[in-house]
Amino acid sequence: MPKRVSLFVTCIIDQAFPKVGIAVADILEQLGYEVDFPEDQTCCGQPAFNSGYWEEARPVAQHFLKVFERADYIVVPSGSCASMISHHYEELLHHHDNRVWEFSKFLTEVAQTEDLGASFPHKITFHDSCHALRELGVKSGPRRLLSHVRGLEICEMDAAEECCGFGGTFAVKFDEVSGGMARTKIDSIHRTGADYVVGVDSSCLMQLQGALLRAGSHVRCLHLAEVLASR
Repeated sequence: MPKRVSLFVTCIIDQAFPKVGIAVADILEQLGYEVDFPEDQTCCGQPAFNSGYWEEARPVAQHFLKVFERADYIVVPSGSCASMISHHYEELLHHHDNRVWEFSKFLTEVAQTEDLGASFPHKITFHDSCHALRELGVKSGPRRLLSHVRGLEICEMDAAEECCGFGGTFAVKFDEVSGGMARTKIDSIHRTGADYVVGVDSSCLMQLQGALLRAGSHVRCLHLAEVLASR
């Protein structure tokens, strides 16, 4: 088991949801890891890549590899960013990187832990984000981690695997379609009676939280790490 891991915190967590990054670092340190946070890190290049601007994405991706060149394990609290690096750098740079681990997969498959001693006495439902589910196979792992949280009740929604409508620049270019997808999703969330929506991608959770607030809902969104760090 590695004793030192590098944290790629992602753009959206760095700029909008720093508490998620802190929660991830706290959990890794709780498990006995030394957490390295390279301060020169920026973006993985996914926004430009997904929009078809491969030439613009390439130097961003190359910068990522330079910053993390000495890392043995790179933990990423985002399915979409982890997927970009582990899957699409091969298309973009002809580089295959098996050092990158989405946060929940690192916990269950590398750290081989599920019970982190967390307590969160609330009813939650889980959102399966697209990249994490379809490109990384993240499905049962987060649910196993949540099943060990004291007082937590998981209520599965009927549209757990449906897209929230964010899709990065998709939400900007096709805002009406994106909004419609989000409204379908929150209808499914409300049917569960849950008080919180939990997921592994802050971008999806931001999309859902915006839709929930506009609907006047009391439901709040939390990253998996925030729940696992709760005491």
